[in-house]
Amino acid sequence: MPTTDTEYGHDTAHHHEPGRRTMIQRDVVIIGAGVTGLIAATRLRAAGRTVAVLEARDRVGGRTWTDDVDGVALEIGGQWVSPDQTALLEVLDELGLQTHDRYREGSSVYVDAAGTRTEYTGDIFPLPTATADEIERLVDVVDGFVAQVDPARPWDAPDAKQLDAVTFRDWLHGLSDDRVATDNVELFIAGAMLTKPAHAFSALQALLMAASAGSFANLVDADFILDKRVVGGMQQVSERLAEQLGADVHLNAPVRTLRWSTTEAEDAVVALADGGIEVHARQALVAVPPPLYSRISFDPPLPRRQHQLHQHLSMGFVIKVQAVYDRPFWREAGLSGTAFSPYELVHESYDNTTHGATQGTLVGFVSDEHADEVSALPADERKARILASLVHYYGPEAADPVVYHESDWGTEEWTRGAYAASFDLGGLSRYGADQRAAVGPLRFASSDLAGAGYQHVDGAVRIGREVAAEIAAVLPQPVVR
Repeated sequence: MPTTDTEYGHDTAHHHEPGRRTMIQRDVVIIGAGVTGLIAATRLRAAGRTVAVLEARDRVGGRTWTDDVDGVALEIGGQWVSPDQTALLEVLDELGLQTHDRYREGSSVYVDAAGTRTEYTGDIFPLPTATADEIERLVDVVDGFVAQVDPARPWDAPDAKQLDAVTFRDWLHGLSDDRVATDNVELFIAGAMLTKPAHAFSALQALLMAASAGSFANLVDADFILDKRVVGGMQQVSERLAEQLGADVHLNAPVRTLRWSTTEAEDAVVALADGGIEVHARQALVAVPPPLYSRISFDPPLPRRQHQLHQHLSMGFVIKVQAVYDRPFWREAGLSGTAFSPYELVHESYDNTTHGATQGTLVGFVSDEHADEVSALPADERKARILASLVHYYGPEAADPVVYHESDWGTEEWTRGAYAASFDLGGLSRYGADQRAAVGPLRFASSDLAGAGYQHVDGAVRIGREVAAEIAAVLPQPVVR
């Protein structure tokens, strides 16, 4: 006989055993135990609704993950908090989590197109005056466009279709003839955020990225956008939310089939997951990255509009590298650890030392086509190439870390890239307004679909709250006991 679980669980997430069949009745089934899904679940629970969260992985947290690597705790996924991320800051406070400042005392390092390394202070790269001035002018020009973009509705911006029909690179080249200036400006959105080449996405998609952070000026300011970290790691947000839900979180439970109907029946949705889990619910929230929607067999199939738009969203590609040393040697040399170059394999790098640790950690990023190139190399050769890039920034001591780790989310079966999904050329204006449209009892939400806080944990919190309110509004009122 199948086991039926119709009550709230106890205090730990379920790990289901093969061969055991579990039928669960809930108001809402949520697919994905990242921040979006867990925020939505806890909000719905607080509103008196019953939930079941089904997670494919053996852990919660999605693209946030703190792991022990050779005895060192490293944040494998998203980790930073900026001052404008007020929704995330509220959640950190609610969960009793503390933050600490990113180390930034001392000089930064810049490597130019000729390979010349320069130490500098302040916000302006050490470039010829005319080019430095041009970068500042371009930031102001871009922000003039950003001011007209509502991150919740970028497709309504003036000239949205025209901006969506030109690549970010070509658009910048139309604004300036100074290629060093445009190389540096495009880095902040292409390599550093969308992790795609600047010829692969539109100017409108770039403006959304900047608008989601409040302004392009915010996005180019490392001291703003990478302001703080969570003591103990960002994954704790998901872990503490999951603790509140107890056994209503089911791990190792990828959803294979989602049956749905638009009738008034109580079981408008049936989710079938590995481990013999069968959840009957009134509403479903698919809270995973859009490229994973196709992993679920929808019965009946989704409408044509969704089939089309989902094919125009794809993940970027970045390798996050963390190199741990016996001490933060760069600080002794008067360096903050912050380093940039559009011309280096590692296009940006920072001091990522664990709070309270005596060891020093550098984190660097290799993105888009550079990541393609080194991913094709044997692991030892790739490591040598990446460490050589760090040596250009920090000197020969960077060549010999005691721990070295690469986070390649493109190899993760349940993510398939990083940091987030973005539209191809023309896709945002064509499909953007429909990406969060409800399909009968089905809803879609993730940081990939957020406006403010797009692709950040803050966006996951915001959209999780929004979709929870939307679902609660269409559910029957809970019975007061």
